[in-house]
Amino acid sequence: MADDEWRRKRDDAVAKHAAAAARARAAETEQARALVAEFTAEANRRSLPPQKLTALAYNGRSRYRTGLRGWYVHPDRSLAVGVDGEFYVLGVPASLRSRLLGAQLRPQDPMLIIGKGAKDGESISLRELLHRRLAANEATR
Repeated sequence: MADDEWRRKRDDAVAKHAAAAARARAAETEQARALVAEFTAEANRRSLPPQKLTALAYNGRSRYRTGLRGWYVHPDRSLAVGVDGEFYVLGVPASLRSRLLGAQLRPQDPMLIIGKGAKDGESISLRELLHRRLAANEATR
């Protein structure tokens, strides 16, 4: 009986922890979406011209059309904000279909810290990345 009670308490604790983590992720996503919306509004206000977005194959050898327009926000062109106000990760598997028809991308949930937990240790806040993109446009005028 003690084992059953211990398992129940453990399962309850795990469920509570998972629920708290999900709430934290949802709150972070909401904040990041607000930053992306602010960026989109500011880019439009400044008449920052959107570009045709391309996706890079994971192997790094091929770029594919996407049918999307927006602004690259990471210097390596791996992240973008579309004119639709959505956040896109521009990495895709290499494929003949993508080469012929273009890559199909879906909007992703933006994160407040880009590169968080990456092995190279390079991370940057989404706010700073979007600010740099707007500042780069001002520098070219």
